Amino acid sequence: MISNFIKVGAKIELQAVERRLEERDPADRKIYYSKVYDILSEDTLELLMPMEKTKLILLPVDGEFDMVFYTDGGLYQCFGRVTNRYKSNNMYLLVMELTSNLRKYQRREYYRFSCALKMCARPLEPEELKAVQNDQPYTLTPGLPLKQSVVVDISGGGLRFLSGQRYEPGSMLYINYYLLKNGESKLYEIIGKVLSVKELENRPDTYEHRVQYYGMDGKTREEIIKYIFEEERKNRKREGLQDGKKNSGS
Repeated sequence: MISNFIKVGAKIELQAVERRLEERDPADRKIYYSKVYDILSEDTLELLMPMEKTKLILLPVDGEFDMVFYTDGGLYQCFGRVTNRYKSNNMYLLVMELTSNLRKYQRREYYRFSCALKMCARPLEPEELKAVQNDQPYTLTPGLPLKQSVVVDISGGGLRFLSGQRYEPGSMLYINYYLLKNGESKLYEIIGKVLSVKELENRPDTYEHRVQYYGMDGKTREEIIKYIFEEERKNRKREGLQDGKKNSGS
């Protein structure tokens, strides 16, 4: 039963099925954010109409969407079709009929969140690398020098960072950075594999690296995804307030 997994207030990502099939670059795919307003039946949900800044996004009736739900038990995914939309008690709502079974969701592609986070990194030592690749328990060697870098976008699958240090593609790095969790700063220590590196044309001796998380546990990944979702929500709220001030002053 869907009510055993999805609760009122659960956050949702919505992505049009047609767009998902057409777009090749995941970074270009449009994702809308909403919440469950009510559970009408075991295959019908009432959702808040998505918004961008202060503008309502009127998802089309009969439009089909890929939906990802954020729950206490992790991510769940299914497909749904918009069957109605209306205003009720000053709330703009849409009715979504589920067209597939709900399933536990393990992301392969992730929304990238632009940011500017301080980060430190170093290549793994040979014994660390051997243990990581063989999925064996290991302890990171303390006290080794770390190079400071800046994360410029982050996702549930990896990150992109800029550094004056060039790391070779395929190399494995120890990386740490801080994210807010429940209002407090938490240190995240991860292992990442360098997928690509390039020198910036307008900034000589500055290198852009793309890194994929390696061997990350599900709990840590979900915390990172939750952080991204919350920061994106805060940004949309700030943008809405700024637009409201501009409109009131005009």
